[in-house]
Amino acid sequence: MIDAETSAAVRNNADWCAAVLRSHGLGYTFGPRVWRSAGPTPPYYPEAITLRPDATPADVLGKQAVKDSFAALDLAPHGYTELFAARWIHRPATAAAGATTERVTTAAALAEWQRAWHGRDDEPPDVFRPALLDDPSVTVHAVRDGDRFVGGFVLNRTGAVAGLSNLFAVDPDDRPVVWSSVPGGRPLVGYESGDDLEHAGAAGFRATGALRVWLREA
Repeated sequence: MIDAETSAAVRNNADWCAAVLRSHGLGYTFGPRVWRSAGPTPPYYPEAITLRPDATPADVLGKQAVKDSFAALDLAPHGYTELFAARWIHRPATAAAGATTERVTTAAALAEWQRAWHGRDDEPPDVFRPALLDDPSVTVHAVRDGDRFVGGFVLNRTGAVAGLSNLFAVDPDDRPVVWSSVPGGRPLVGYESGDDLEHAGAAGFRATGALRVWLREA
């Protein structure tokens, strides 16, 4: 049986992907078992997300990138390779005790935030567009420690929960500071892997269900 926290995280993540597509003027559909984009998606975003553990390969075939939200599909026989595996995470409502966060509200500030999120000298990919700032379900946050910009994250709301995504630190040593700065006025969900899963645990998150992302071979 799938726990309620995992189910909430899955739906919230699909809502986040839908918000990103809306900001690009792209379409999508929520089906009974799968969320599907109408066409190609922005960089790093899936074209299909399973919403139920009983989704089948037939529900997602033909899509380039698939988020297998319950790690229940074997897409290898269909020409896909596993890109990465992760765990959904959940934290009850709590109080933040870290650095100061500022809401990003202008196109110029979002461009600066996106360059820092990208973390390299070349131009960042076209992911976060100004239209996203007008979405009432989404807030983009910059984290400051005094006068120093140390990182950021995005929150998107689905019902009673908020989803945490795209968390980054300008200096990797500041990742615990950024994690501890995520506000806790409502339950939080998301997914992480590797070192960030450990940082999430230190910030009060509990790992729940497993997920995989599959990429169709060219």
